[in-house]
Amino acid sequence: MDTFDIGGDLTVNRLGFGAMRLCGADIIGRPDDEANARAVVERALELGVDFIDTADSYGPGTSERILREAGAPEDAVVATKAGLLRESGGDWIPHGDPDYIRNQVLVSRDRLGVDTIDLYQFHRPDPDTDFEASVETFAELKDDGFIDHVGLSNVTVEQLETARDIVDIATVQNQYNVAHQPDEDERVLDACEEYDVGFIPWFPLAAGDLDEVEGIDEIADAHDASRYQVALAWTLHRSDVMLPIPGTSSVDHLEANVAAGDIDLSADEMARLG
Repeated sequence: MDTFDIGGDLTVNRLGFGAMRLCGADIIGRPDDEANARAVVERALELGVDFIDTADSYGPGTSERILREAGAPEDAVVATKAGLLRESGGDWIPHGDPDYIRNQVLVSRDRLGVDTIDLYQFHRPDPDTDFEASVETFAELKDDGFIDHVGLSNVTVEQLETARDIVDIATVQNQYNVAHQPDEDERVLDACEEYDVGFIPWFPLAAGDLDEVEGIDEIADAHDASRYQVALAWTLHRSDVMLPIPGTSSVDHLEANVAAGDIDLSADEMARLG
């Protein structure tokens, strides 16, 4: 796999793993089979996946704990996030209060079993909290040695520029895939390329909704691959700063996702996919 240097010094293979699916239904609580969840993480590490993305809100807490139990923090760059609350009904509630973020970094460090978090991301801007105040808190956590690098998620170009005036931004995580390429996120990707900031597309497989992607099945047949593997290959070919993090709770699906890194799409195939 090609590599990318997160923040200029954390070299990772560009095809990572998203650990949201290690939790129970609706990303709440424990999975039905925790041994299987750990086995998925362990297999990812065996296959050379060395960049794993999670969040304190996944479970909440479940995903981070399982990653620690599977040994991920010792063998991979683990990125986590703060800035969303969960409630039992499954809602995701923005919460960027600085005191909350300072508390959550301690919780995540404990769950992951690390002194310093590799990449700590602001999960979503909070309309009830000043964006700059939230980002300044992440900058302070970096200065205090709790985290190595700061990332953003679900932001605009303007918010990225504002944040970069406060602290070095290593990554941006926005929704992006072969079926979802809105103009605003194209602008964010362009900015990430300009600044050599990693772009982490969440839902890189479009949550399985690829029916409207013209030509994807023909291209998949030509490569003896699935449409989902082609969708992942497209993200890797789309930009050198792209760090897709497909998530799964299945070892078989994980192995298929990793194999997508070997698919070489032609310029014509890339153009057909958009």
